[in-house]
Amino acid sequence: MRWSVGVKCEGDRVISHEEILELADAVAVHNGIVSGIGEEAYGAQIVVNADTVGEAEVIAKQHFRVAVSQAGLPEWPIVEVDALSEAQDDEPDQY
Repeated sequence: MRWSVGVKCEGDRVISHEEILELADAVAVHNGIVSGIGEEAYGAQIVVNADTVGEAEVIAKQHFRVAVSQAGLPEWPIVEVDALSEAQDDEPDQY
């Protein structure tokens, strides 16, 4: 099953536009998009294949850490991980 997983780190300095562009290049292989320009944080939403939400989160964090290293960003602690399966994304909202 395909999952869209958001991973976010927070740190102690503002992330530059150039740094976010490097991260965007690094996560592109995972259909990734990034956030964090001008913030004391950075993150990515990437797509992974996994059987369970737990497995999806583990795989996404591994891919994210590799991308962070490739981009030369500081390895700040991960503060948020959110996963959504394609099946969940296709379901109508239930209120």
